[in-house]
Amino acid sequence: MTNEPEIDISSIDFSDLEKKYTVEDDGSYMNKFIIVDGAPIAPESKVPILTKVLKKLFSAVGELQDDSIHMPLEDGKTKGYLFIGYKTAEGANEAVKKLHGKKLDQQHRLLVNKFSDMDEYLTDFNDEFKEPATYKLPSTKVLDSWLLDEQARDQFSLEMGNIAGIYWYKHGFPPTPVVEPRVNWTELFTKFSPKGSYFLSVHKLGIHAWGGEDFKSIHKFYHPGVRLIDFSPDERYLVTLSPEPITLPAKNHPARASFPFKQEDVGNKLVIWDFQTGLPCRTFALPPDLEKEKKMTWPLVKWSYDSKYCARKGPGAIAVYEAPSFQLVNKKLLNAPGVAEFEWAPAGVRTETQKKGEEPEHLLAYWSPEQINLPAKVAVVQVPTNSIVRTVNLTNVTDCKLYWHDNGSYLCCKVDRHTRSKKTIFSYLEFFKVTKKDIPVIKLELKEAVTTFAWEPTSERFGIITTDDVQGTTPNKMNVSFYAPEISKGKVNTETVWRPFRTIGGKNSNAIVFSPKGRFVVAATLNAGSGDLDFYDLDFEGERNENDTKFKVKASFKQLAHHGYHGITHLQWEDSGRFVAGWSSVWKHTSDNGFKIYNFAGILQIEDQVEAFKKFSWRARPKSILTEEDKKKVEENLEQYSAQFEELDSMEADANLREIIMRRKKLLKEWKEYRDFVEAHLKELGLYEEEKKEDVEVIEEVREEILEEKEEIVD
Repeated sequence: MTNEPEIDISSIDFSDLEKKYTVEDDGSYMNKFIIVDGAPIAPESKVPILTKVLKKLFSAVGELQDDSIHMPLEDGKTKGYLFIGYKTAEGANEAVKKLHGKKLDQQHRLLVNKFSDMDEYLTDFNDEFKEPATYKLPSTKVLDSWLLDEQARDQFSLEMGNIAGIYWYKHGFPPTPVVEPRVNWTELFTKFSPKGSYFLSVHKLGIHAWGGEDFKSIHKFYHPGVRLIDFSPDERYLVTLSPEPITLPAKNHPARASFPFKQEDVGNKLVIWDFQTGLPCRTFALPPDLEKEKKMTWPLVKWSYDSKYCARKGPGAIAVYEAPSFQLVNKKLLNAPGVAEFEWAPAGVRTETQKKGEEPEHLLAYWSPEQINLPAKVAVVQVPTNSIVRTVNLTNVTDCKLYWHDNGSYLCCKVDRHTRSKKTIFSYLEFFKVTKKDIPVIKLELKEAVTTFAWEPTSERFGIITTDDVQGTTPNKMNVSFYAPEISKGKVNTETVWRPFRTIGGKNSNAIVFSPKGRFVVAATLNAGSGDLDFYDLDFEGERNENDTKFKVKASFKQLAHHGYHGITHLQWEDSGRFVAGWSSVWKHTSDNGFKIYNFAGILQIEDQVEAFKKFSWRARPKSILTEEDKKKVEENLEQYSAQFEELDSMEADANLREIIMRRKKLLKEWKEYRDFVEAHLKELGLYEEEKKEDVEVIEEVREEILEEKEEIVD
């Protein structure tokens, strides 16, 4: 045996061979494989059957490779996970997108990930636990501090040009900034949350939430290209929509680890965020029928009154999800063939059939137009059972609109019908009394087409606007009518019969906006060049009302004011019902932009014409936490409270007046000093000509005037 010299391998240059034979791995090969976890742990004898089931499931989304399923075994049993290979990376992507989270049966939910993604989680893995970084919302006291204002002032926001600001408003005084107005506070628009806790600004990269006394930054929600936003009623969830599909940074990008979206979110456009954690709860792709829409119907996600459920419409079905998991209720869609629209009841519904102590029901209503061999219909559905509790079939339907009463007791369905010739359209109203057993439906026939419907929030009264030419072929005037339940023998009939108690003809109105507290209402002409505002009182307390009905109804009508408002585009009541604001937005037209504020009786309080004015928005208030007993005490002591507020107003008014007087005195003093200086200077230059003194005769005249004369007999 010969001794061969040892060779130091490290000294040999293999670079030419490596360059020739190394396979460049761009990840495309591994992108064709997926890892499936959560599969059943089965004995080896059952592997062929299990493989057949899984192959059928996964081949439905893409073509598999030959012998593509590998299921590891241990001690004669499967280990609960498997590897699957597709012929293309697209097939693997579809499997992750469509089958991740898929329930195989009651005990097994499949978790699907791409094999290439494992590097992301296994590289630089640290087995030491670290508390995940989270953010905490400011305390409620900080967010609601504005509600404790001693003067009970309201707040509103203004957007004009590239400036946005938030202001205090009090009757009789000019608005004052809450914080200094900010340049470029938003890139698109701003919005208050439903309870007024947060102020949101919309930017190209996402949403920025602000709050507290100084409106400091609270959190940012990254969603590039976001265009539309919405909140759940309890402010727990935020919904955003962007026309740009979600994409992920490169795997080695520093932002990948903290990025809010995951692989399963790629390509989606609609996001539901948890506002408390700042993380997305779930993302959705847009339905195919909406992808090409230029004008998006919003909101796409609608919430139940307590934010426990949300729903979105799809082709022939409604997807109802339960928060916070956002999984389908009953694990299936609510079948609704041809569904055109749906609406949740805005409050919990207590029915006659419910037992004492049971929670109010969650109801939603939807309507679907006529289809082949199927009439149009309106259905009321109970959630979470998804059972239909009432259905009404409709014929010759052109359109249908659903209007829930604020307290959830009534659903009004406005049905537009056409005659057989289809040349004439008229309307009728279907009222679903959802609190009653079997949900009776009351029909109100009308001879004209209804263009606008609005419930009064605090009663069973409503207002409508009608026309006899809905096609718009002739410039016919509109009729504004108000209805109330008929009263018989001092009591409201058990079966409600609505009667019109006042109709105003010859109007151009196209909107009816009730005060949130009821009683007062504005009929407005918006987006029509020469706008109009008519203020009405439906519970006038004077002797002569303007009712024009022979029926006895609980209403007393009186017109309070009329205002022309050229170019008005929007109208919004403040939550307490004390004030209503109208504005003319540059987003609609570029002339006479600005805003006006009226009180509930239609008396103009403030008017401001602002160049490039965009938007006015009252800051919302949360619902009152006072009990009925507390409210009664307030009503009993209302005169006392009113006197206290009037005294405060007078003191503040005097203080403002004193400030104005002092400022005027200061300006007058400065003017006199300046004038004396100029006169002295002119005199030094010899340019000042003294006035010639003339003899002046002063005549004093005394006049007496009798102001009052009284005769008395003295004993």
